[in-house]
Amino acid sequence: MSASTTVFVATNDLSGHTRGRAVPGDALERVLRNGVGWVPADLALTAFGDIAPNVFGSTGDLKLMPDETTGVEIPPYGGSPGTHLYLADQTLPDGSAWHSCPRSFARTALDELTQVTGLELVASFEHEFMLPDLPDSAPFSFGRFRGAEPFGTELVDLLTRVGLEPENWLPEFGADQFEITLRPASGLVAADRAVLLKELIRDLAARHGRRVTFAPLVDPDGSGNGVHVHLSLRDAETGRPVLYEPGRTANLSSLGARFAAGILAHARALVAITACSPSSYLRLAPHRWSTAGIFLAERNREALLRICPTSTVGGGVPANQFNLEYRAADATANPWLTLGVLVRAGLRGIAADYDEPHIWPEEMEESSLGSVPSLPGGLAEALAELEKDDVVSGWFSPELLHTHCSVKRAELAAVEGLDDRRMCARVADVH
Repeated sequence: MSASTTVFVATNDLSGHTRGRAVPGDALERVLRNGVGWVPADLALTAFGDIAPNVFGSTGDLKLMPDETTGVEIPPYGGSPGTHLYLADQTLPDGSAWHSCPRSFARTALDELTQVTGLELVASFEHEFMLPDLPDSAPFSFGRFRGAEPFGTELVDLLTRVGLEPENWLPEFGADQFEITLRPASGLVAADRAVLLKELIRDLAARHGRRVTFAPLVDPDGSGNGVHVHLSLRDAETGRPVLYEPGRTANLSSLGARFAAGILAHARALVAITACSPSSYLRLAPHRWSTAGIFLAERNREALLRICPTSTVGGGVPANQFNLEYRAADATANPWLTLGVLVRAGLRGIAADYDEPHIWPEEMEESSLGSVPSLPGGLAEALAELEKDDVVSGWFSPELLHTHCSVKRAELAAVEGLDDRRMCARVADVH
């Protein structure tokens, strides 16, 4: 690699922003071995660029230690140079684990899942986003698809070349809205890809003179952008899928039902991690096809957890397709923390033998939703639920939990006094 090519070593913060440091290309070998410097208080940066009150202050030092397997090459485009992007763990200066590293949080949760159950997680993150100022077009239309060209084709090509395995690129329902999905991958790889995907989309859009937003809502009366997290479990030795069991309700195995039960039982605390912007909770409401309540259902897009459809067309094997979709997440969250808390909640449901939840059928009446528990009505309430749930809060180091809550409360303070429309615009401007 030439010295003129930069290398960016990155982490992802508590608001889903990718931050880090760049070095000359000829320093790559050294950086892969030694990492680059970082500061604990960087964890306290808000989405708006301020540093929230934190326990770290001006002291302390860290390393960003890049994981070579995460490296992607962003090629030159026009007058814009290329670069290499690597994701990193935040470690202590001697290379040992730092208790507040979000990526390490996910890895530890995944390792514990395998140690306790002998299972491995396979996941995929579906992202929705807005690509503004396109020609007027209808939802899901070929016209909208073509109106985004050549951006769309170049995006799919870029994701393919860097190994992110794009599966679908489609025009969505909302104005200027699109969705990109990636093929399922092992847990940490899936979360890494969720981080990289956003940056590749933003970078390519900028090269086209465009600016995208992944914000939960741009307009409080419009369609929202979610991140749907698909989860399946497989035997770590044989690769056999274990969620699917024909003959049981919705074909969900007992183990899968208990995994779901853990997520449902702790959902009011989990959303403080998975949907953590001031505007997130305007989207998490009935009739928005996001999450109308805390329930598990077959093929219902208002369930917190949706049992996704399978197909035998073309020789498809239902067991290999069967997965649970968590729908109360958005791109203002850190993907590593999102995956980590979902894994830990599911593991809690299995290890503590939670009662299997009721599975609502696809044809459930909307009036039935009045009997299901509700999500918090806003971020402040969600943070309070996180702090009072001893199980969920106990998964975090005290410093990480304190910093997350401090960052989120600082973000709430930054939009205090704004009406919903101005608040959504303020959040959209930084996401």
